[in-house]
Amino acid sequence: MEIRLTNLAKHFGREVVLQNATFTLASGSRTAILGPNGSGKSTLLQLIAGALIPTEGSIEHRRGDTVIAPEELYRSVSIAAPYLGLYEDLSLEQTIAFHAQFKPLRAGLGVQEVARIAYLEHALAKPVLHFSSGMKQRLKLALAILSDTPLLLLDEPASNLDAEAIAWYRELLSTHLADRTLLVASNRQAVEHDLCAATIEIVDYKAARPVKS
Repeated sequence: MEIRLTNLAKHFGREVVLQNATFTLASGSRTAILGPNGSGKSTLLQLIAGALIPTEGSIEHRRGDTVIAPEELYRSVSIAAPYLGLYEDLSLEQTIAFHAQFKPLRAGLGVQEVARIAYLEHALAKPVLHFSSGMKQRLKLALAILSDTPLLLLDEPASNLDAEAIAWYRELLSTHLADRTLLVASNRQAVEHDLCAATIEIVDYKAARPVKS
């Protein structure tokens, strides 16, 4: 999926979070959005996901020559982020099955296989409410990465993961990246984004750029 941002801005009241963001992410590209906490990385990711509406400018999503309508975008995007919750009253088995109703899983995968890949097969009947923070993060990452979507968005994917789980995340992402367009928001933890070939410095879009003579 190709993504084109044109003069994009996002304001929350008088706070200018992003300004003058104009760039194109090529289909199949792997890009890291870098910056400190609170700098606007998550806002940019949510704008690209279609979860937020820009204050100014536009975002266009394309698959080949086809422009994806905003109301259809959710079918093509999967996202994992610490601030996105799960339906914690559901069991793991119910959670995966519910997710798959909206985002088809990658070829050959079912509920049992997703649980096994996430090292959660022992907890299929357990309510997600009772998962540890690390288990919840593995579940979020597995649901996003194992969804059959051309656009994959990951916000600080190493959050709540120990060293062993970080190695699991990196292997899972490498295995299921293929030709997907990837964006990873990170506060410069290399283990989160070193599979990316390009970077966006979020501070470049925090204020209007001076006009070059």
